Amino acid sequence: MKKVLDRCEVVCINHEAVNRVREKMLDEEVIRSIADIFKALGDPNRVKIIRYLAQEELCVCDLAQLLGMSLSAVSHQLRALRSRRLVKFRRQGKIVYYSLDDAHIVDLFNQCLDHVTHD
Repeated sequence: MKKVLDRCEVVCINHEAVNRVREKMLDEEVIRSIADIFKALGDPNRVKIIRYLAQEELCVCDLAQLLGMSLSAVSHQLRALRSRRLVKFRRQGKIVYYSLDDAHIVDLFNQCLDHVTHD
């Protein structure tokens, strides 16, 4: 039985295409930032938080109730999202309310949701 390779057996076949793509490459810092966002969204609890906050602003204790987690565990997850500028907060007295940082986060989430639920 002959082994079928899943890669090219030549170095480069279309130099023009390679050059066109290379001209549009992103800066390494931008690539790392994008990868870091996807890494943050690799945690199911953080995905849930994004989903909840896409619906409305919520305080930490309400997020803890929805997630079935302790306040400190939710705060830890929120810090990870906040450090990547995915969520923001405002304080009202003793209560801290969280919301998504901007509409791009909703768009990103909805694009992923469409991708995984599309038949």
